[in-house]
Amino acid sequence: MIVIRKIVKWIFLFVSIPVAYLLVSLILTIIPVNSETGNSEKNKSIYLNSNGVHLNIIIPKDQIDSNLLAGLEYDQHDQYFSFGWGDRNFYLETPAWGDLTFKNAFVALFLKSPTLIHLTRYSTTREDWAEIKVDQDQLKKINQYIFDSFYTNSNNRKVLLLNKGYSNNDDFYEALGSYSYYKTCNSWVNTTLKNAGIKACLWTPFEFGLLGMHKKRKTTPDKPDIKIKSLN
Repeated sequence: MIVIRKIVKWIFLFVSIPVAYLLVSLILTIIPVNSETGNSEKNKSIYLNSNGVHLNIIIPKDQIDSNLLAGLEYDQHDQYFSFGWGDRNFYLETPAWGDLTFKNAFVALFLKSPTLIHLTRYSTTREDWAEIKVDQDQLKKINQYIFDSFYTNSNNRKVLLLNKGYSNNDDFYEALGSYSYYKTCNSWVNTTLKNAGIKACLWTPFEFGLLGMHKKRKTTPDKPDIKIKSLN
């Protein structure tokens, strides 16, 4: 009987911990921080997008600081740069929810693991992006936070992972920081906005909180010209 009670206790703990995490996450997600008020002129645009797993911040190339732009792979057609931060194995092995495995999810959430910056380049805007108007000071803080998330080698250069992108318009770079249950790809984006004084969630591991605050654009862009690389 004692053994059965212990088993039930451990099962209860195993189930209750993720449920508690989910409930706390939902509560913190719906609590907003930073108001929309302010006297500064918000004449710059940044964007948010998501692939259903990872939330990203997109900045027009002409609004990216030179220190952040330095060392990134791009060509003259790339006009919008999408930045995401996340667990190394999760990024490389889980490009979509259909690729998710229990092992990758467990390691990412419960074991501190190395991270990457995911850079995706676009020639035009997309209609599924959420636009955020920012002022010059907010834009500067966003640039700096993203720059500070890159790992640089002894020569102060960003470290590119060769041939690891999902397609011909994206790449991965070594990043600073460890991924965990409280510091996720989506909480990184949320923190970037919070630190810049932009409306955000108190804390969130989800994408829908920020996307709900910042509505998607209604314009219809040109269709992107993306060729998928072989993963073999």
